[in-house]
Amino acid sequence: MLAAVASFLEARKHDGQWLLRVEDIDPPREVPGATDRILSALESYGFEWDGPVTYQSASRDAHDEAIRNLVDAGKIYRCGCSRRDLTEAPRGPLGTIYPGTCRDGSDAVEAAQRVVTDDVPIEFTDRLQGPQAQRLESESGDFIVLRRDGLIAYQLAVVVDDYLQGITDVVRGIDLMDSTPRQIRLQQLLGHPTPAYCHIPVAVNEFGQKLSKSHGAKAVTLDRKSAAVFAALAMLGQDPPQDLRGASPAEIWAWAIANWNIDVLRGQSEIPHDPAALAAAENGLS
Repeated sequence: MLAAVASFLEARKHDGQWLLRVEDIDPPREVPGATDRILSALESYGFEWDGPVTYQSASRDAHDEAIRNLVDAGKIYRCGCSRRDLTEAPRGPLGTIYPGTCRDGSDAVEAAQRVVTDDVPIEFTDRLQGPQAQRLESESGDFIVLRRDGLIAYQLAVVVDDYLQGITDVVRGIDLMDSTPRQIRLQQLLGHPTPAYCHIPVAVNEFGQKLSKSHGAKAVTLDRKSAAVFAALAMLGQDPPQDLRGASPAEIWAWAIANWNIDVLRGQSEIPHDPAALAAAENGLS
């Protein structure tokens, strides 16, 4: 919820559009009815998106065209490696570093497609986190854009869809920061412009773990919407006045848009667990 609040307010503060996209490109992992519940919750909390909701699955033709363009340019190759094949591969801070096993070709019946990387630093300046750089080949290795099962990988889908929607600014959690250089690499290869990036800190529990269902956080509640929005603003360093606690969500949003200042989060990677704020929102932030 924190990323939704921050991105929504950043867009409204600068008279921009807040676009809502459902990332539904992995059917085996989709929970029936989850999308409808999420959209209903966002609407209930007072989020107002611009234009229709878009679905990533509807862009499959554009995703496939991007894959063909990368194949024609010699920028991706077939890879038949399984997870078992890579158990001895070196590991870095971003996980397994693909060792380039299939760069010279693969005759596997089922194969993924990987992007050829190099060690020229991918550099960008994040709005909150400052200058960033990553050497893809040595830090993550060639990465997958088309899975063995024929599904489009997230990295390619988000790059193509950002381009189709004309996205100029991306506001999201710092837990996605490591994906940004890979996305910039794809933007470069496809000739797409690179948006401005802003990675906000993530909320963590007392053990330094990101608040999520896997670490005990409860689902967003619809019972105390004003309390949840107020708590989100407090956790994002906005210091909402106490008399807003009993206000309607619309009144809280109006104050938040007028007073939004994302720069108070500059340099922060984590937002410490705040039991009082989370209790007020019935543990509704995750």
